[in-house]
Amino acid sequence: MTRIAGMAGNRGRNLLNIADREPGGAEFAVVLTTDPDAPVLEAAAERDIPTEVVPLADELSRREHEEAVVEALSDYEFDLVCLDGYMRILSNTFLDEMPTTLNVHPALLPSFPGMDAWGDALEAGVSVTGCTVHVVTDATDEDGAVVEEKVDAGPIVTQEPIPVYEGDDEETLKDRVLYECEFRAYPRAVKWFAEGAMDVDLATGEVSVDADVATAEGDDHDGLPARRLVSDDRAETLRYGENPHQDAAVYTDYTCDEASVVHADQLNEGAKALSYNNYNDADGALNLIKEFDEPAAAVIKHTNPAGCATADSLAAAYEKALSTDPMSAFGGIVALNRECDAATAEQVIDSFKEVVVAPGYTDAALEVLLEKDNLRVLDVGDLNETRTERFTEKPLVGGRLVQERDLQSISAADLEIVTEREPTDAELETMVFAWQTLKHVKSNGICFADGTETVGIGMGQVSRVDAVRLAAMKADEHAEGKDAEGAVMASDAFFPFPDGIEEAAEAGIEAVIQPGGSVNDEDVIEAADEHDMAMVFTGQRSFRHD
Repeated sequence: MTRIAGMAGNRGRNLLNIADREPGGAEFAVVLTTDPDAPVLEAAAERDIPTEVVPLADELSRREHEEAVVEALSDYEFDLVCLDGYMRILSNTFLDEMPTTLNVHPALLPSFPGMDAWGDALEAGVSVTGCTVHVVTDATDEDGAVVEEKVDAGPIVTQEPIPVYEGDDEETLKDRVLYECEFRAYPRAVKWFAEGAMDVDLATGEVSVDADVATAEGDDHDGLPARRLVSDDRAETLRYGENPHQDAAVYTDYTCDEASVVHADQLNEGAKALSYNNYNDADGALNLIKEFDEPAAAVIKHTNPAGCATADSLAAAYEKALSTDPMSAFGGIVALNRECDAATAEQVIDSFKEVVVAPGYTDAALEVLLEKDNLRVLDVGDLNETRTERFTEKPLVGGRLVQERDLQSISAADLEIVTEREPTDAELETMVFAWQTLKHVKSNGICFADGTETVGIGMGQVSRVDAVRLAAMKADEHAEGKDAEGAVMASDAFFPFPDGIEEAAEAGIEAVIQPGGSVNDEDVIEAADEHDMAMVFTGQRSFRHD
């Protein structure tokens, strides 16, 4: 276990934050200050941390004071020294007797060293500042006098940036640097030290951190970085978020090369701007139609597909997608993976839609679409086959989840046939289509499909059998010109019991694609055999939970 000697000048908020968080299991052996009235003493005592006071005395030289500090700490065992507002420049009299000593400086060194980093940053008019955790090195000459250029010049361990906002003053910036930068960076550095990931070479003035290296492959889940650095610029302030009482904005990553609704051109400039929900739904719609090489169309509502289809022409694909659930498609988002032509555009405006997304539009299509004042028309440009964005993330209160995108793609050759009846070639084609569509349906998700078009979708249910019932209801009551009779069913996870198969058989389903892997697989297969269904396993599930 790593034990720390903390040295503070006043409140010691960084030390207390580290004490409360115990990064890497580190704990404090002692907290020392020069002021007997420093609030950090009481706060440390409340945490059962021993304390020491070594007052500053006019008659003591720098070397003599440091010798007194070393003496005060001599009764304690510790592996690391952490400074926090300790208002003394330390020399080798102290440093040579101590293990690695860290300090946190309220600026991105080497910019703005010294006592007034916040004011210096504001005076310089910078748009970004932050903090730096660095190794403390001797900043004095042989006579003990301070050498200004050596102050805050030790090897850098880690930094944390924040933007400087219009209206910031020294006090607001000081608080934000503390809470948004120092409270992140200092525990991170302590954790690295405690875990043995940090190597300090004072001879070369370098610090290396194994844990902070993003690798391409290995035990680290194929290179998920130990530390995630993200810098996006606000592109637009939105009218509101998911609901009118929530503020919202869209931020953009200008390095993204993949077709994106964030970077799309809105061709009808007079129409209202995209809302938070429009962006979210349009992104979901665009990601869905990227799955297919054939002309494809999808209608999305609340990030779920109301319908999806591929066909020989874009207009035919859109007609089949819309007919899955035209009632739910009202007010939805349309996505197309081909240049939108006039025939498709005429169908799009036949009922109310919020947004249409496509990799281009013919002049005739634009003439049709721009007749609708509030239909936002987005041109995302070329749909590159390469998916350049590797990760997706979901913010949590206090952090975020990061994962690789679900870019799995199956073919008929990947499927394991587990029933007595083998699927036909047509059913196999439909299975592949349904599986690629189902990736974009919120779990628990069920997709009924016929050919390469959806006929009923059950999404977001807490029970898988309820998702089957919902898909059957959608197919029977909402679909136009098609139903579930003879269709294929795709399930994004295994069936835990045969009841889902029983419901599917009652709806008219004749073939099933699902991951498999349940302890009750044999019972589920037996139920499929009893209904002369063909069933295949993918061996991989396709949950989508947000």
